[in-house]
Formats: sequence, structure tokens, C-alpha cells
Amino acid sequence: MDESAAEPDVNRRMCPSRLVLEHVTSRWGVLVLAALLERSYRFSELRREIDGVSEKMLAQTLRTLERDGFVRRDAKPVIPPRVDYSLTGLGREAAEQVWGLARWTERRLDAVFTAREAYDEAHAPVPPAAAT
Repeated sequence: MDESAAEPDVNRRMCPSRLVLEHVTSRWGVLVLAALLERSYRFSELRREIDGVSEKMLAQTLRTLERDGFVRRDAKPVIPPRVDYSLTGLGREAAEQVWGLARWTERRLDAVFTAREAYDEAHAPVPPAAAT
């Protein structure tokens, strides 16, 4: 049986849905989708909106999301060239999901920091003098 014809299951190594999930939840994919949920952007505007993304990574992320059907690239035939990026219907669905996760992360950040501190304390190396 063809792997792509089987029922999608992200836990299967060869499931195509795993790659799509990787694109949507990648470091820059989440941020691009979240930004485009607000409005459409030109490339340079989007780069300014997403602090820290390089031109190369933004271009690569936009191409990947466009190929997967999440982002629409609208090139206007004007001088100088103008290209706007916006979400497709599919992209809006995905963006709403990752936006919820992003907001949850911001709300629960203190709990994560508390858990990290507790873990680090419990797993701290024992100094040699205290071990004897």
C-alpha cells in the first residue's frame, strides 16, 4: 500500500502530514502565520514585524508555506515591483491554531520558568565535597 494513500497519522515516520506539521510549527512558520493573521504584508514589512528573521529564512518560509497552500503571494505588475503576502483559507485555519498556542505560551511562561528552575535544582550536579 502507498504510504500517502494510508490514513494520515503524524506518529508514522513516513506520513506526509508530519512534514506539513513541521512546516506550520517551524520556528519561522509559526511567526509568519501569526503575523499574517492580522493582515497582509509586503516582504520588507513582514521582515520588520518578525524580529530576528533573516531575509533568506523569511523567503524560504514564505515559499514553503505558499507551496503547501497556506500563503498567497500576490505580485503586482507595477514599477517598482510590489508583492503582498496573505493567508489563504487553509492558512487562516492553521494560523488560528498556532495563534492559540502562541497566546497560551505567553500566558503560561511563568509556569514553564518555575518548572525549569525546579528541574534544574533537582538535577544539579552534586559537588564532589558533598558527595563523600
